Amino acid sequence: MSNGMTFHYQVDGNDFTRAGEISGKVKKQLKQLGLPPETVRRVAIAMYEAEINMVIHANGGVIDVEITPELLHIVFSDTGPGIPDVAKAMQEGYSTASNEVRELGFGAGMGLPNMKKNSDEMRIDTEVGVGTTIDLIIKVN
Repeated sequence: MSNGMTFHYQVDGNDFTRAGEISGKVKKQLKQLGLPPETVRRVAIAMYEAEINMVIHANGGVIDVEITPELLHIVFSDTGPGIPDVAKAMQEGYSTASNEVRELGFGAGMGLPNMKKNSDEMRIDTEVGVGTTIDLIIKVN
């Protein structure tokens, strides 16, 4: 992919006060670029879910966003604990979040399912004890 704009963001781990800031920033940029509202909505939801997951489970990570006229390619990388059972993690309502996290209103088990629902392609590469990389493609429509 080329002829696009790229952005690189660092997500702080365990900082719930700032969780969601990056997805909000990207949403604003996409609106300013004149992307269709439905595309902006899908990107914002998928990014928010991934960003929250990084804060809850992985002590932060990195988000790389590439925007082309046709699509957005978003890569979320972390060095967290990894996902032991991806199939289970993809089930709505399944969560490994702590009670403290749930009391803050997070950890409902909708992160990965919402990311999949709002993207056109989603690939998860994860290794327990090493980290997780999630690769999303969202077409501009």
